[in-house]
Amino acid sequence: MRAMAKDGEQKKSGGFFARLGERLNRGRGLGLSLGFAGRKLDAELLEELETQLLLADVGVAATDRILEQLQRKLGKRVIESDAQVREALRTILADMLRSHAQPLKIDTSAKPFVLLVVGVNGSGKTTTIGKLARRLKDQGYELMLAAGDTYRAAAIEQLQAWGERNDVPVIAQQPGADPAAVIYDACEAARARGVDILLADTAGRLQNKAGLMAELEKVVRIASRLDPAAPHEKMLVLDASLGQNAISQAVEFHNTVGLTGITMTKLDGGGKGGVLLSLAEQLDVPFRFIGVGEQAEDMDLFDADAFAAALVAPDNS
Repeated sequence: MRAMAKDGEQKKSGGFFARLGERLNRGRGLGLSLGFAGRKLDAELLEELETQLLLADVGVAATDRILEQLQRKLGKRVIESDAQVREALRTILADMLRSHAQPLKIDTSAKPFVLLVVGVNGSGKTTTIGKLARRLKDQGYELMLAAGDTYRAAAIEQLQAWGERNDVPVIAQQPGADPAAVIYDACEAARARGVDILLADTAGRLQNKAGLMAELEKVVRIASRLDPAAPHEKMLVLDASLGQNAISQAVEFHNTVGLTGITMTKLDGGGKGGVLLSLAEQLDVPFRFIGVGEQAEDMDLFDADAFAAALVAPDNS
């Protein structure tokens, strides 16, 4: 296996996370208004901070853990500056996220390596697949895309557009076709052509949750017929603007397919980013990528330290 991170990507990540800091919650990160200088971390101040963290989608369990550790770091002495608190918070948040910062690894012995992308409609699944295709092709992999979201003609067309843009073949059928059949055909085609990676889209209808989850279970089962280890990556794409609702989505998808990775999108669209801390508390699933826009360069590897720094950066507006 080899991780997707390369030296060039690491160098570029500084620029990406600078953009993240500017766009995250419109430049306000967690939206923390501190004004702690000259005060002590007493019950009143802790309550203020607790409220702000909860409003920033951090969640109850993660907030409790953050405040407990902040008390240990700062004690009861007078706080010298907001920067002192922000640095303590940055360290705490980075520590909470670091074990989840695991880049996607491609097993080159699997032909193809099947990456199944799941999530609800509107989360950014198809766009994420297009960005991944661009990134992976730039790294020298041979790719194929599978249009497994057969319930939306627009999803098929969008994936085909990404395929044309990146010169990557797309396996698709007519709208309404059996998604599992599309994935199976794509797996067969990718194997026959010696393709390295198959990126497979799936439907994300929430009108009938039971039906959607049963369908995903079938897709996973069918994908494993040609390779018992497939899908090798089951990646959930989550919309950051959903806040705590993203947690229930992640838990449900994890219970259904056994997630191996999470990608968070739309951190530029009002999402505060705190939901990742809550996810880290509740699910032992790696964070692969984060996205802040529609372009291929608007997605990068998740970096715990850089992300924590962006979250606690002061409001520059």
